[in-house]
Amino acid sequence: MSLDETIGSPISPEITSHEPRPVFRPPQAPTVITAREWRIHIGLFALTTITAILAGTMLVAPDVPVAEPPLRTPIDYILYLPLGYLNSVASLIQQVVHHPSLLLQGVAFASSLLSILFAHEMGHYLACRYYGVDATLPFFIPAPPLFLAGTFGAFIKIRSPIPSRRALFDIGLAGPLAGFIIAIPVTFIGLLALQPGPGQGFGIVFNDPLFFRITAKLLRIPLDPYSPINPYYMAAWIGLLVTSLNLMPVGQLDGGHGTLAVFGATAHKIIGRIAFAIMVILAVLGFVLHRSPSGFLYAVLLGIMLRVRHPQPGIMEPLGMKRVVIAIVTLLVFVLCFVPFPITIN
Repeated sequence: MSLDETIGSPISPEITSHEPRPVFRPPQAPTVITAREWRIHIGLFALTTITAILAGTMLVAPDVPVAEPPLRTPIDYILYLPLGYLNSVASLIQQVVHHPSLLLQGVAFASSLLSILFAHEMGHYLACRYYGVDATLPFFIPAPPLFLAGTFGAFIKIRSPIPSRRALFDIGLAGPLAGFIIAIPVTFIGLLALQPGPGQGFGIVFNDPLFFRITAKLLRIPLDPYSPINPYYMAAWIGLLVTSLNLMPVGQLDGGHGTLAVFGATAHKIIGRIAFAIMVILAVLGFVLHRSPSGFLYAVLLGIMLRVRHPQPGIMEPLGMKRVVIAIVTLLVFVLCFVPFPITIN
């Protein structure tokens, strides 16, 4: 008999079987964080802060000519991309030296984006602590300078089983909901700081999520896709994009945790495959209509997540009406954050 069949309606607030009511497991003593682990977490966070500052500076810096490497020998062709990249980084640093105000905008971008990511991961971490689940502190992943966000995100590693269905639900959804709460004021600041002006550089247009559009209407701010980029706007845009990606109902993504907790293992597998198929279609449409290949990255990620087995929680008790309401709110957050075609390349 499958797990779906033993628990009755997966979102019912009442126990429908004759099994005894599950007892909440009190939190266990957390694993002591060693000095070496502290150094790793702090070092990664510091390095990510630096790369995010450089990324934010690049977003607002004016275009300047970059010296192209010579192409005279076979070695020159091999080193063309690495040397071109290093020249671009050096050019950006020179701009910062001559225009310190760019650095302040880079700091604004990094602090805003990393606040969203930090809140996301601490939502997971604190929920783990509440349920006595052993988990690491957040690992922040720095990205090479000049990468759009300056970071590949962050994650925590869960080192013990999830004790119950409610624990899985709370741990999975606490992260994206906490990150979204921090993204709200960043969005307001970013929209209020928008200024009319010429088009965005490099022929790239960042398409606005529904939350941006609704907030702009409330603030009576016209959204112009060709307005100059400001650091708060981009931090909120990337933060909402990351939130929507994590809420995809696939595998061990946060949305996958919530889907498994609400609907059970069988529905989790089916919904995940449907979501993957939809993303593949959107990736093709995005490439054809918007000349953007970014959707294929999401499709590949979801394809990988489909192949990762999701462990079952220990106790499959009913979630209760309060968590059903939270699930509906989380679905609304996903709709507000999700952009079918995030980028248009002109």
